[in-house]
Order: sequence, then structure tokens, then C-alpha cells
Amino acid sequence: MNYSPKFPVQWLPFMVMVLSILLTGISAGRTDIPRLSPTRGVIIEHPDFLSSATVSDLRTFYYPQTLDHFNYQPQSYATFQQRYVMNFKYWGGAKKSAPVLAYLGAEGPLDGDLTVIGFLNDNAVRFNALLVYIEHRYYGKSIPFGSREEAFKNASTLGYFNSAQAIADYAEIIMHIKNKLRAFYSPVIVVGGSYGGMLASWLRLKYPHVALGALASSAPILYFDKITPRGAYFSVVTKDFREASETCYQTIRNSWSVIDRIASQPNGLSTLSMIFKTCKPLKSSSELKNELENMYAVAAQYDRPPRYPVTVVCGGIDGANEKQDILDKIFAGVVAYKGNRSCYINPPTNKSETDVGWRWQTCSEMVIPIGIGKRTMFQPEPFNLNYFLQECKSLYGVPPRPHWVTSYYGGHNIELVLHRFGSNIIFSNGLRDPYSRGGVLENISESILAVHTVNGSHCLDILPEMESDPEWLVKQRETEVKIIKGWMAQYYADLKAIQIKP
Repeated sequence: MNYSPKFPVQWLPFMVMVLSILLTGISAGRTDIPRLSPTRGVIIEHPDFLSSATVSDLRTFYYPQTLDHFNYQPQSYATFQQRYVMNFKYWGGAKKSAPVLAYLGAEGPLDGDLTVIGFLNDNAVRFNALLVYIEHRYYGKSIPFGSREEAFKNASTLGYFNSAQAIADYAEIIMHIKNKLRAFYSPVIVVGGSYGGMLASWLRLKYPHVALGALASSAPILYFDKITPRGAYFSVVTKDFREASETCYQTIRNSWSVIDRIASQPNGLSTLSMIFKTCKPLKSSSELKNELENMYAVAAQYDRPPRYPVTVVCGGIDGANEKQDILDKIFAGVVAYKGNRSCYINPPTNKSETDVGWRWQTCSEMVIPIGIGKRTMFQPEPFNLNYFLQECKSLYGVPPRPHWVTSYYGGHNIELVLHRFGSNIIFSNGLRDPYSRGGVLENISESILAVHTVNGSHCLDILPEMESDPEWLVKQRETEVKIIKGWMAQYYADLKAIQIKP
């Protein structure tokens, strides 16, 4: 269901602030946090990236979920219907204590995940597993307060929209399923990608009695509170493009000053609008530059086979006539990436429920401080925390808590803290993914393991297996499956030893 949210009155100060920046072209520093999503753009760019699971194999259920798991005020006992989907096709059954693979939904409706996330279905036969997919609260059909309008009304209703509540939701539903199916000894492996990967790792740490282990794909749990350098994300974007083509990198790097120079001239914005075939006249040079920055970032984050978007963009830029102006070459890269369209920049769009939901999450606890440093192909634009706090407070009336994630889940000195505390977590990454710099890239212990590939991209390992998959990707998945099998073998041995005790 498409939904165009109605923005409450309290959004007006924020809208005025943004409009003033667009009209003046003045930058207050970078405040955008790139979207975290395992499935973003996959269906559009790769329609063959679909799981082999058929709709007929999937059964949808709803659980009366508790609104607030963490206090006992009367309003906390309110409930909402939370959606989860199950596939029983390959399950070995409760009597055999056959395992459960549970996918934790992230910042979006569950529908796309059911077809695009392939790891569960691809491995269901190997594990004789029950497959469970759980939708994140406030997304899709899992909306508290009876309607999306009411749920997103203000900070009082949005206050129940956070990761701790989401993880508690998942734990409660998993325990409900095991009780209902009498699968008391069936081990559970939780799987998540991107923000969902963070949730998977955190659930394993917070609820070890619920999940035996976790596969956390492209989970940047260290991109908080200055643990990771703020400019790391765009440094990787730059590296990806430079490795693809030195001339492409240089062209992009030199294009920003040309955009600024033309924009400063009389009718300069009209000229830029014509060069880039904008859908409506540009109001500032930053409007164009932000869209180009976003295109390069998304191409790098999802630089996956068989298309390899970074190579596509650079192919367009390098393939342009040498006599063409530098901005004509940049536009050729835009066309190569987006295909033939009537217009390319600032198309009319409605804010999706995912955009609105993720905005609240980043304005409350998911404060991932991504800026642009000096040694990249972009103009420097540091992350401005003070302005970000001001933005969010203008929007919601409450400021973010930029240090809460590391206070609640940890992150500082993670090698020391988790070396003897946690267990059974796989942190998988592809190093071409800009978010990988905020991930766990080295083994922490014998069972908290880092599995990464040099050529991988965001959440590539949990997408469906394909015949055209490169060997390094096949081996990455095989490694992950082998690790999970080892966890299960140890669990079943421990279970047997306990059951035969006199």
C-alpha cells in the first residue's frame, strides 16, 4: 500500500529551515545519514534477485504485541497487531528440535524482504529449518495506535519507536512461536541486514536465551559516538570510484567547483537545470550536488554483481566524448546509471513511510555521524552535530541522544568487552560497502567472528544465491553456513548431555 504521510504542524519549523538552506545555498554542515537497507533498489536494479520461495509457502500471522515492554504504567499495556510470516515447508518439526531461522525486519515494510532476502530460503533444506520473518514496529502493517497518522502524530506516540522495543518485540514473538509449536528445544538463529543486522547482533547479546546465534550482515554497530572516523563512509565511496577508474574519479572530483562557478553566474541555475535535465528548475547548486553525492554513495554501497553500478557510472563518464564539457561527462554518468528518462534530477517524490520512519530513528537514537573529509572526491562537508540536534528538535520537539546506542549496547573497546562475554555472532561485510568501515572486521573471539570479502557490497551475502555469483561470494556464504552448523552441532551435543543426566 502506498502511503503519503501528512506532516504535522510541528514539522513546519524544520521545513522552513531546510527551505532557507536550499534557497540560499548556504551549508550548515552535513546532517544527512545515508539509508541503511539490505534491499534498497534491489528489485528495481536486479529483478532476477528474487528468492525461490513462493507466496503459497508463506503464511501470515499477527501477534498482539505489547506497546511498551519496559515499564508498568497502564498505557504501556496497550497492544498492536505485529505481523510475522512463516514458512513450514522444510521444517523438520518440534519432535526433532529442528532449528528456526528468524529474519528480523528493519526500517521498512516486510513485503520486500520476503522476496529479496534469500539466505533463509536458500538454507532451509540444509538445516531442515522453520523460517520466520518478523516486521519491525511502526513499519508496514505493524502500526501502533490504530493508524499510521496517529502513530506518527508527535514525539509522544513516536516515543515507543526504538531499537530496544523492537528487539523485545522479536524476542516475544520468537518465544510465542516456540511455545505455540511446542518447539521448546529448537535452536534459533536470527538473521538481519544493515540496521536489521545491528538488531540481530544486539538481540543475541541481550537475549541469549532466545537466540542461539546471529548472522549480522553489513551491520555498522561501530559507526556511533566517534568510534569510527566520521569521514570513513565517503572515503570508501571515493576508493571504490578511484579503483574503478582514475579518470572517472578525477572528473567527479573536479566537477564540484565547475557547478559552483556556473551557479554563481547570471542564469547559472537555469544553465545547470538544462545540462542535467532537471525535473523542475534548480533553486540552488546544493540541490544538484546533494543528488549527485547521493547517487555516487548509493552506487558504491550497492556495488554488487552482475551490474556493478560504480562501473556503470564511470563507464558513462569515461565513455563521453573527450571534447565534451566536464558537466556533460558527469551527466553522461547520470544517464548511464538511471537509464533513459524524461528528466533526471529532483523528480517529484512523496516521502515514503520508510523515509519518515528512518528520519525519526536517526533523530532519536540512530545518530550515525557521517561527514565528508578533505581527502575524497567530494567537497569537504563535516558532520555538524549541533545543527543536527537543532534540526531534530525543531522537527519533533525532543533532541536526539547521540550517545545512547553505545551506552545501551556497547561499542567502545568491543574487542576487550566481548572477548569473554558474548558468543555466536557472525559479522559479515563487503569492503566495497562504505558502511563496512563501521562494522566488525576482525574476529573478537572463537565464536564472535568477522567474515568479509574485498569485493563485497552492502548485505550481498544474504541476497538470493545465483548461478552467476562470483566464487568469493559463494565461499563467503559457505563459511557462514559452516559456522552456524558448528553452533548447532555444539548445541545439540549439549542438549543431549543434559537430557541423559540421571
